[in-house]
Amino acid sequence: MDITGIAKSHHADIPKPSSKKEWKLSDSLREQIAGYAREDAAQGVYMGNKFLALRKSEVAKVAPDRAALMGKVSQEMADMKTIREADERWLCLLFGEPYEAKFQSGGTGSAVHVYDGNGDEVLTYTAGVGWHEKESKAETQVHGALKAAYYDAYHAAINAGVAGMEMQGGFDARA
Repeated sequence: MDITGIAKSHHADIPKPSSKKEWKLSDSLREQIAGYAREDAAQGVYMGNKFLALRKSEVAKVAPDRAALMGKVSQEMADMKTIREADERWLCLLFGEPYEAKFQSGGTGSAVHVYDGNGDEVLTYTAGVGWHEKESKAETQVHGALKAAYYDAYHAAINAGVAGMEMQGGFDARA
């Protein structure tokens, strides 16, 4: 039996966060982004605070609960000596499904690498450095979709504003 099988059977009652991973850019969200982009374009600001707050809340919907994962390590393991003594099975059980933790020990030092259910490394802990968060593929995809929608809407608003100014001046520069 592999480590993943052990963790799944041990944590069968823990719901999978797969619903969190199924994020889509809805029409209403796209329109909200377009509204923010128009406001920002009118103010001469690119990616204003409203859009940044929206992007942060949307990315959080697919992000792993890193604070909970870090808390588990902090509560259960006082130092790297304890981690060094733990095997992969214990670490996998500690983090639960769908997370997997792997211990690395060698010439470069010791570290714990935490992977989400998609196999993306989302956290690394090393003694002397502490925690280092890594963006998952799901988070990167949400960032990309939101930025692309904003970019298109912002530039459409800028171009509409420029065209409007040209027409107000009594001539059409495009003619």
